[in-house]
Amino acid sequence: MRFIVITEPNFIPNEATIIAKLLRLGVDLVHIRKPEAAAEAVENLIKAIPVEYHTRLVLHDNFELSARFLLYGLHLNRRNSVLPKGFKGSVSRSCHTFEEVKTYKSLCDYVFLSPIFDSISKQGYASSFTPQILLNAQKQGIIDEKVVALGGITAENIVPIQRYGFGGVALLGDVWNRINDANFDDYIKKIATAAAKP
Repeated sequence: MRFIVITEPNFIPNEATIIAKLLRLGVDLVHIRKPEAAAEAVENLIKAIPVEYHTRLVLHDNFELSARFLLYGLHLNRRNSVLPKGFKGSVSRSCHTFEEVKTYKSLCDYVFLSPIFDSISKQGYASSFTPQILLNAQKQGIIDEKVVALGGITAENIVPIQRYGFGGVALLGDVWNRINDANFDDYIKKIATAAAKP
């Protein structure tokens, strides 16, 4: 399974260093999601990340920066649904219903489906999927290797995510809430190991 981390919407101290560490410890991709940020601020963040990691970064906003850096891809959402002309990288998209997954899965390299569990980063953003609904979606071929689970994902619930047939996990709140923990590196390695299991 893919292991993806999404940034906090606001910039945080030493963020470029933390992103590089995440990628070094086993995170496959980091999605840079800064919905209110100016392009210059996002550009400065990317510049501060070692260039060898740029091909593992995905932008949610400020798509024009894809012409200045060799990035992995762009992520479409309700704010940004049009790709820059001539863009050749990976394309992903946010989905919140099975209908959206069915519509966009064939048009994208992968899609996020959320919230699978109650969100950690968004208070009151509760899951609308029961285990049986998710299993049924897997049986119908809606959930497969192109669908990434998002929302309330932690190291403890990776195994159910694999059972539902998801092709990856995307974490936000649980990662950024732990960045100052003494065992942060071990925590990231634990998720990377769990996600890598077939």
